[in-house]
Amino acid sequence: MNVDQSEIAKFSALAHRWWDPNSEFKPLHAINPLRLDWIKSFVDLNGKKVLDVGCGGGILAESIAQSGADTCGIDLSEKALKVAELHALEVGANLTYRSISAEALAEEEPEQYDVVTCMEMLEHVPNPASVVQACAKLCKPGGTLFFSTLNRSPKSYLFAIIGAEYILRLLPKGTHEYAKFIKPSELVAFTRQADLEMIGIKGMSYNPLSQVYSLGDDVDVNYMIAARK
Repeated sequence: MNVDQSEIAKFSALAHRWWDPNSEFKPLHAINPLRLDWIKSFVDLNGKKVLDVGCGGGILAESIAQSGADTCGIDLSEKALKVAELHALEVGANLTYRSISAEALAEEEPEQYDVVTCMEMLEHVPNPASVVQACAKLCKPGGTLFFSTLNRSPKSYLFAIIGAEYILRLLPKGTHEYAKFIKPSELVAFTRQADLEMIGIKGMSYNPLSQVYSLGDDVDVNYMIAARK
């Protein structure tokens, strides 16, 4: 299976803190409205069947469901999924969660989803191209896919690891492994290999003085790609 058990263990150990907006997951809470709005700029989620791959505790999946989509989130961390399910019950969000890999679900449910998202997950698996391929298989023809990850650049090492993990302590030390970061050219190549057409790319930046995240054209650190099948 395309999974790094040490990565699963790392996020499972923090699962109980997933919905604490001041915890290690504070950055995810901060960027969620930005990435949700970016997704909505490409597709009206209302009434769509959406899959969130690597959903963790459900921050993005839940907001997609609350936008009117028939939503399913998948992850291999049982603890994170339990937290996601509990939070959905607490707020009355209507969505489902499953503990299954993208590759396994692609065999079960090919071409069943209008929209597939896979955010902040590709840099945590041994074979990201395999996940992109599975996401493409899960998406209906004409459907839209969204991926986000970290660029493998000197700037991302400085900002995402040294800055975020060691200086600002926005994330726990060891959250990211620089060698697993993915250059935009590599991610675009993965999408092409999966017969997807890239229709958009957007960078995400953090201002440590204002403590505000923003979208722009700078893809040196965090970036998102939109593709169509």
